[in-house]
Amino acid sequence: MSISFDWYENPRTNGQQDEPAALHPRIRLNGSVGTAQLAAEIQQATSLTRGDVRAALKALSQAVGSALADGQRVHLDGIGYFAPVLECVEPVTRDTKRKTATVRLKAIRFQADKQLRAEVGRVQVEPLNLRNLSASLPTDDELQRRVAAFLKENGFMRRMDFQRLCGLSRTTATRRLHKLCEDGFLVNRGTLRQPVYVAVMPQEQP
Repeated sequence: MSISFDWYENPRTNGQQDEPAALHPRIRLNGSVGTAQLAAEIQQATSLTRGDVRAALKALSQAVGSALADGQRVHLDGIGYFAPVLECVEPVTRDTKRKTATVRLKAIRFQADKQLRAEVGRVQVEPLNLRNLSASLPTDDELQRRVAAFLKENGFMRRMDFQRLCGLSRTTATRRLHKLCEDGFLVNRGTLRQPVYVAVMPQEQP
């Protein structure tokens, strides 16, 4: 078995257009494994029944969740460390009232133990076809042209609109949108969680 992946070009700034594009691999996931399959494999390797394994996994999830909710880091021997990560749902300054109300759980950070990495072992990788290389990520100038044309017709743009328009992943689309805002080309008239982007008017430009 091997891990399949595609090659993608890294975004380039206007000053890097004459340089060879750097590439990065992105995994093409080969399905997923659920609790039922894990329970079956654990049951075969132990004297527990499959029902016992599923009950133990459920109890483990509840115990880990309770500890994380209490602000603790959880270490499972041979697996790794889990820790809660917080974020603010809107910009906060010292003068913001009810600052605590803006804080929520962002994610659960995980760091694998050496033993788990050893279980994965030395992986074999298999590149898929190179179709992604023929469609380079658009430059900043090209992004601005596409966005300007879209806004002229629609008036506003959401992240999903930008993602479809430019053929980007969600993460890349979010990063490029932030840069367009930093460059004074777009402004978010929505909220931090539900942004709605419009063009910056000439009188608003610095």
